[in-house]
Amino acid sequence: METASPKGAAAPEKQNGALVIGASSVGTMFEWYDFFLYGSLVANINMHFYTGVNETTGYILALATFAAGFIVRPFGALAFGRIGDIVGRKNTFLVTMIIMGIATFLVGLLPGAAWFEGNLGAGMGIIAPILLVALRVLQGLAIGGEYGGAATYIAEHAPADRRGFFTSWIQITATIGLFISLLVILGVRQTMSPEDFNEWGWRIPFLLSAGLLVVSVWIRVQLNESPVFLKMKEEAATSKAPLKEAFGKWKNVKWVLVALFGCVMGQAVIWYTGTFYGLTYMKQTLRMDPAQADTLVAVSLLIGTPFYIFFGWLSDKIGRRYLILAGLLIPVFTYFPLFNMLTHSANPGLAAAIDTSPVVVRADPAACALQFDPVGKNKFDTQSCDVAKALLAKAGVSYNATELPAGSPAEIQIGGQSYPAPAVETMAPADRAPAIAAYNAEVSEALKAAGYPANADKNLVNAAMVVALLFFTQLCTAMVYGPMAAMLVELFPAKVRYTSMSLPYHIGNGWFGGLLPTIAFAIVASTGNIYAGIWYPTIIAGITFVVALFFLPETYKRDITHDKSGPVNPGS
Repeated sequence: METASPKGAAAPEKQNGALVIGASSVGTMFEWYDFFLYGSLVANINMHFYTGVNETTGYILALATFAAGFIVRPFGALAFGRIGDIVGRKNTFLVTMIIMGIATFLVGLLPGAAWFEGNLGAGMGIIAPILLVALRVLQGLAIGGEYGGAATYIAEHAPADRRGFFTSWIQITATIGLFISLLVILGVRQTMSPEDFNEWGWRIPFLLSAGLLVVSVWIRVQLNESPVFLKMKEEAATSKAPLKEAFGKWKNVKWVLVALFGCVMGQAVIWYTGTFYGLTYMKQTLRMDPAQADTLVAVSLLIGTPFYIFFGWLSDKIGRRYLILAGLLIPVFTYFPLFNMLTHSANPGLAAAIDTSPVVVRADPAACALQFDPVGKNKFDTQSCDVAKALLAKAGVSYNATELPAGSPAEIQIGGQSYPAPAVETMAPADRAPAIAAYNAEVSEALKAAGYPANADKNLVNAAMVVALLFFTQLCTAMVYGPMAAMLVELFPAKVRYTSMSLPYHIGNGWFGGLLPTIAFAIVASTGNIYAGIWYPTIIAGITFVVALFFLPETYKRDITHDKSGPVNPGS
């Protein structure tokens, strides 16, 4: 595809547009596949790497390890963004892909805590999660350098009036990467028993990344360097100090801040709410069959993905700003009712029980610990209140809390019937475990009698409604994410573009979005309200909408081949 270049621009490389989009997108998709495998298999990883803590704490720790990859993404953006602005776009994101592939393959080979305990001695199981975190850090650094390079590369090849459409193909790579990871997991599950999958089969999707790495590297080697970067290099106009130029001058820094707080931050929480938090909510809180939950999320992704491209194309016609504003605002008003409907559709038995037999924890607030233990030291077995709350958190049961006088033992009320928790505060340590086990059995039977299911009934799941609700979240995301890559490219001058756009993207997606499953799940565990976690994405999306309304500019008519910073005025 050869196109006329904008006035004043260098003639573009005679490189087929489909090859540019395809090769860049396939490589990026492979990186997202690798990155998201962990999130899709977090429950299995919890079993092998976080032993010796209660189930809820282990799950939070596994999610925190998932989040570690997101935390370091901005550092990868800084490191590889600088290299990309100095050395070039193509070779930089080729290196990031190789790092990602190797780290992912090694996750599949990494022994669990039991292996280290058995071979190196008691207490050495801690090596397993430490090494796992290290590999997640490598993945995070690699993905931090990938997105900015791929988006910049495609945008700098695209015709000026089709930039939104061209770059929207990069925007679907995260969704397709997640989709393919779910398909591979489902395929592997079908070939073995659940016990074998939980024991060792979960490693296979990680190991398969080796083959994908070879194919992706071969495809990307076929690419030429970006024509805009080649022109800058020919004219000796490349930046010698991208970090200083990108973040040492207010005229560029202000657009970095606008990009972060007026676009990416909100996009990130919307995307991760509809994908990973939706998935963990269905599996962990609603107790859906994992394969069924994976399938429904995969179907919603399949249906929703084309809309990323549609909104990217539409932004070339009507502009990017109003699409982004709409995509930010709609979730603010719809997420709470949407997740309520998701509960009724995915686990109608649980929803009915919550309505007809509400659960209340009555306790002295001063005797209740926060049901969030990021270091895994609290077993929640020394206070009656903790025993009661830990039981309900593990069962995925939503509850309200009321106060009792100081010193009173906690109790659980189910539909008006009280079940006093054992006074573990006064018990000898050896007596606590049997008392807690007996209490858990008693309350579990009471929950069952009140209609609270241990797991969602697969036959009662309204699959069509679940897919429709998840698709709605995808549609909101597509309105923001589809045009976003083009807008980020257009916000910044060419010689520091890779660096400038990568940092806000990865802070927004790495910190605000990537931490969402951990934060939201911790909020639910600490409050007892299964919907409380939704406050986090709702508030962040609302803040982003307000910032975007007043400060986010319209950029779709900018000429990105000129090294000018500062887009047109907001709203113009």
